[in-house]
Amino acid sequence: MLEDIRKEADSRMKNSLEALGTNFNKIRTGRAHPSLLDGIKVSYYGADTPLSQVANVNVEDARTLSLTAWDRSMIPDIERAIMKSDLGLNPATAGEVIRIPMPALTEETRKGYIKQARSEAEAARVSVRNARRDAMGMLKELVKDKEIGEDDERRGQDQIQKLTDSFVARVDEMLTAKEADLLEI
Repeated sequence: MLEDIRKEADSRMKNSLEALGTNFNKIRTGRAHPSLLDGIKVSYYGADTPLSQVANVNVEDARTLSLTAWDRSMIPDIERAIMKSDLGLNPATAGEVIRIPMPALTEETRKGYIKQARSEAEAARVSVRNARRDAMGMLKELVKDKEIGEDDERRGQDQIQKLTDSFVARVDEMLTAKEADLLEI
């Protein structure tokens, strides 16, 4: 029982870290990276379809992404979707290839992205703590129902607290890496 509660808490905390990684990928740095476009949806025959399912995304050089649409008629829709995204990108079409140059980050935009990264990291920490709170509640419930003793509850609480501390430390490491990436010129 204690192991099940610990595994569930571990699983929820891992999901929080994965979500943080996904959110960090959406915050652009000065370098081109295909995951930057992951959140963009294109209207494809009336359905909102992820960009990666209607075009091939490649890194041309350190500051340029190139897209090759699988259906030529989709090129204007893809351009429109990229411009409407809040990434501040301006695609340029050359025949069948759409090139997306990454504009250099100004000091102001860097600070804004760092603030956004910190907010995402705090949301991940809150999510990890919520998983801890729920696990602790389950332990208290088991003691109340007399399914486990108080010693087992304390042992379980210690395990869950150690797990929480390790995940919060990982969130902090990810934030530090992202900040360093954003401050790099």
